[in-house]
Amino acid sequence: MAGRDDAQLIIAFGGPGHDLADFLRGVNRTTGGVPLIGCSTAGGFSAAGPSGGGAVVTALGGTGFRVITRATEGLSSGQREAGRLAAEPMAELGDAGQPLLIMFTDGQIGRQEEVVRGAYGVLGAGIPIAGGCAAADGPAPATYVLHGDRVLSDAVVSAAIRSDGEFGVGVAHGYRPVGDPLMVTRSGDGFIFEFDDKPALDLYLDRLGAPPDAYHDEAAFAAFAMHHPLGLSRRSGEEMRFVARADFGIRAILPLADVPDGGTVRLMTGDEEDLLAAAATARLDAMTALTAPALGLLAVDCTARRAVLADDKRLAREVQLLAGSHLPLSGFYSLGEIARVRGITGFHHQTVVVLAVS
Repeated sequence: MAGRDDAQLIIAFGGPGHDLADFLRGVNRTTGGVPLIGCSTAGGFSAAGPSGGGAVVTALGGTGFRVITRATEGLSSGQREAGRLAAEPMAELGDAGQPLLIMFTDGQIGRQEEVVRGAYGVLGAGIPIAGGCAAADGPAPATYVLHGDRVLSDAVVSAAIRSDGEFGVGVAHGYRPVGDPLMVTRSGDGFIFEFDDKPALDLYLDRLGAPPDAYHDEAAFAAFAMHHPLGLSRRSGEEMRFVARADFGIRAILPLADVPDGGTVRLMTGDEEDLLAAAATARLDAMTALTAPALGLLAVDCTARRAVLADDKRLAREVQLLAGSHLPLSGFYSLGEIARVRGITGFHHQTVVVLAVS
């Protein structure tokens, strides 16, 4: 984290109800035009607690901190290519210092996992990636990313960083698997039609012990699915996928990211205490990755986790667990989370990501 005099990157999160162009004018006027990236949110938070409509601004910088920002438009025309372009500026920074790529994407665009794959294709395995998907409140809300003085849709914004300080990334979700893994035996157009050659919706509900209304009622299904994401099996564990809705006619489920035929998934469950424990785990993992004392924390927390925690006291408790007792914290509620430390993947739902900076 940095003060005004040595800030070299501004990360700005504009909460619901803010005029984002006006918000950027105010931030840039205060900072004198320091390079800026950010996004719209479904709410922000700081060490003081969650704020449903608040704006959150963070400054990074200091001695040995170098950054190049980029806005890549046309995200929906090629997610993997957009990720590649977002990561390209890293090559201009050379090899000195600790590397990090921060990315924020328009949350209404599909196939976000391909953005991470595109960035990985440029960066390789040695450079961590962190960030998330822009969000907003309301029915089918538009979401935006921010770059300098511009408010953009259908875009990804990125900051390629090299620093004398260190970066640590922690990722946790708090959900646990139920039963044996399942194979996706038929999928298409975003839907999963079959698990293990059986109707996906019925197997999902049966195995998880869903209430009767969830088999035919949209609202009941949505309330149940909020607590039961899919876990895509990875070498580093499960990556969560939010189950957005069901098609009761064809007995299929629709996760918010593609799950291809032949993929292996776990059905997951978790309660409020599990999710709170995950916040503490993500913070600890980020801090443990540093060899020097942390100066501050940046967090991206899924809107679905916020909906599960629901109660204001639990949300405040989660922020306390993320911040700890003494460090500055800034963050926002997102439509998807980005954190890649190992492997070529790193796109998540219903997960909290913590970036520790020293």
